[in-house]
Amino acid sequence: MLNLKSQTFSNLIWNFAEQFLSKGIVIITTLVLAWFLVPNDYALIAMLAVFISLSSALVDAGFGVALIRKLDVSDIELNTVFFINIVLAVVVYLTVFFLAPLIATFYSEPRLIDLIRVVSISVFFQSLTIVPKVILTRELNFKLQLKVVLPASFLSSLIAILLAYYGYGVWALIFQILANSFFLFVFYWLLRLWKPSFSFSFGVLKELWHFARYIVVDSAVAIPFQNMYFIALAKFFTPDLVGLYFFAGKVKDMLVGLVVSSVQTVTYPVLAKIQEDQSRLKQGFRQIISATTFLVFPMMFFLAALAPVLFEVFLPEKWHGAAVYLQLMCLAALLYPLHAINLNILKVKGRSDLVLYVGMVKKIITIGIFIFTLQYGIIEIIIGQIVASVINYLPNAYYSSTLINYSIKEQLIDFLPTLIISGLVAVLIYYLQIWLSWEPVVELVVFGSLGSILYFIGAYLLRLHAYNLVYELLHEKFKRKIGH
Repeated sequence: MLNLKSQTFSNLIWNFAEQFLSKGIVIITTLVLAWFLVPNDYALIAMLAVFISLSSALVDAGFGVALIRKLDVSDIELNTVFFINIVLAVVVYLTVFFLAPLIATFYSEPRLIDLIRVVSISVFFQSLTIVPKVILTRELNFKLQLKVVLPASFLSSLIAILLAYYGYGVWALIFQILANSFFLFVFYWLLRLWKPSFSFSFGVLKELWHFARYIVVDSAVAIPFQNMYFIALAKFFTPDLVGLYFFAGKVKDMLVGLVVSSVQTVTYPVLAKIQEDQSRLKQGFRQIISATTFLVFPMMFFLAALAPVLFEVFLPEKWHGAAVYLQLMCLAALLYPLHAINLNILKVKGRSDLVLYVGMVKKIITIGIFIFTLQYGIIEIIIGQIVASVINYLPNAYYSSTLINYSIKEQLIDFLPTLIISGLVAVLIYYLQIWLSWEPVVELVVFGSLGSILYFIGAYLLRLHAYNLVYELLHEKFKRKIGH
């Protein structure tokens, strides 16, 4: 019988390691690049962000998710998705290529024409990696994925640093994206996981599209929506402010994306295997929410508390204005893992239609709050994101209650104690910085360590279920290692 708790946690650790190491390389690269680049360089990337993300989503078209969800996948299904992804890559690239002048005109920035035409080449490499990645994800082989992602991230980051050092400015960031997609393609195919054959079935395509259509439509709407801040801010605020906002968002996304991506990637295929067992499914999601929030909440709270010190220690003064943006963004991102987990419940139960419909409701709410806050300033806009995140949690959690009987009250019981403890510790270390005013490096080491110690002591003394769960899983994994 599938040991759901142990298997999920084990794979989560490997995927988290993959994300942590690859994102860690990107974080270090971002810090290094900040010494050679200026906010205006990041402002240009902010203008392109929506087109880069949207192109990637349209190339996949939801077929990757559809394949992962299936209990069994045939060779003809893999071939069909492989060739349709290539066709979509050609269509997407040509569309973006001819739209480039219009995009540049919209932003009054002629440099965008060449930038977007070059960076969009990455969609061809992405189309070739979708099926190999699906195969490894279905096999829950995140250890092998680590061996692909890590060298690709390292090599692309090295290229970016060298280009920035020699004065290529924003092109360093463009070639980082392009090189990463190329190396991922090379390393995935060196694994020889699967060999395509010239077989294609419109029947298979129709069957997969029945599920994938809602995913791709949701992505096509969600990505411009998620990037609406960059689109609007680039029109209404100065490039330097937009660059600071984008840089803070990039740091936040690397950390939040680390956890959210790991949770979604691992829990979706594991829980899809027991989608018919309602009791085990609910128990599995409860454990995932408890363990994930136990790790995520202190990370985000402590990052918010220590952000000014981190900027002083690691970044030149031209970036220090982004610290307050990062602090507020961390608070806005606190519930993102809960959004992701509840969204996975809809996918596991095959309700891709609800993924679309719930997503539309959340977008309407967020857009309304954004329009209201846009008239004030960037700080007010991020505060609006915090409010929107809290409100948008409710429809996500509501359908978890209806589909697997996991109520909002039960979810609150599972994560609220962790939220309160980590929040109180973060407030304490934030004010200790103000009261003591030590050297930034000393504050970072002392208060970072103090916060972690106080958090785990508090969780232990209060006998938090999440603490016991994480301890049990780590202890079990350690014993198996010793046994081998």
